[in-house]
Amino acid sequence: MAQLKERVLATFLQGYPVLAEAKNYRGKWSYDFGVVLRGFQEEYRQTGKREYFDYIQQTMDYFIQEDGSIKNYRFEAMNIDYVNNGKLLFLLYEKTGQEKYKLALDQLFAQLEAMPRTPEGGFWHKKIYPEQMWLDGLYMGAPFYAEYLVRFKGGAGLEDVVRQFELCFEHARDPQTGLLYHAWDSAKKQPWADPETGCSPHFWGRSMGWYVMALVDVIELLPVGDYRQRLAKILLAVMDALFKVQDPVAKVWYQVLDEGTRHGNYLEASGSSMIVYGLAKGLVLGVFTEEWQTRLEESYTGLVEEFVLLGNDPGVHLIHNCEVAGLGGADQRDGSFVYYVSEPIVTNDFKGLGAFLQAVIMMEQVERKALHV
Repeated sequence: MAQLKERVLATFLQGYPVLAEAKNYRGKWSYDFGVVLRGFQEEYRQTGKREYFDYIQQTMDYFIQEDGSIKNYRFEAMNIDYVNNGKLLFLLYEKTGQEKYKLALDQLFAQLEAMPRTPEGGFWHKKIYPEQMWLDGLYMGAPFYAEYLVRFKGGAGLEDVVRQFELCFEHARDPQTGLLYHAWDSAKKQPWADPETGCSPHFWGRSMGWYVMALVDVIELLPVGDYRQRLAKILLAVMDALFKVQDPVAKVWYQVLDEGTRHGNYLEASGSSMIVYGLAKGLVLGVFTEEWQTRLEESYTGLVEEFVLLGNDPGVHLIHNCEVAGLGGADQRDGSFVYYVSEPIVTNDFKGLGAFLQAVIMMEQVERKALHV
């Protein structure tokens, strides 16, 4: 496990020495970077190795200007994806005290304060997606929101963070399977929305992966008590539903969760990595009992065996990642089964490899906890 973790870290450090300019991002303030760097942040906290901190700082300094403004960021877009990278700024501000990081944190928090909301108070996913909550958005915004409130507001306002999860659980959850649909249109006006429920048509693996990761990352930040108990209850219910649709042989999850081996469906790496991370961190946090340990070990083994190819050192390749999926927009994505299985399948997508890195690091912590180290 440790060797694999080191190889994934080296895959980024050597393969993408300037992360912000990697692949086709062209300097975009992309939430993908935040997924990768959360792994580096956790490893830095565990080891104190300066090279991991420097990698985070170099990437963020590409975007964060001396006056705290963020390169290629548009406040007025009200895009909750834009908040994700801000999670790394807490560490940078904590360790350096540089005011530019606090100013950038304040700007992203101001975006959340100004975000349009559904009538019940749920953040829209983007200004261009009115009245819609997507599961993805919980990962992008909620952990940042919670950490800002804990660090700078004395925890005031955490009820609103918890409420975001509860709204999705209340409105996007299917009572038969317990799974959550990718998105919910509170206005029930979108072409993809069910006219009665407002939900999108299918259960997308990565969207539930985002939701699970968000849950454990926020639970970690919350004080012991009511808020934590409310989210732990949701996490337990969601994970129970996910294991009912886990492939019984491969021990990982499908692109469209409940469609199994339907023609065109496939076992998908990014969502599977996120679910494994969520279960592992839930065990570390004490949300799951030891009875879940075997399930976790089987799932992690399945994750590595199904999706990891090792090439020349460091050469970690995570295969079978859905590149991107969404709803509506200029392409009028309809949320159908055919839509989800027709999006490109790629290797080493940063969302997938970043989530896999986080999963491997968290598995080490589970191991240490089991050994009482």
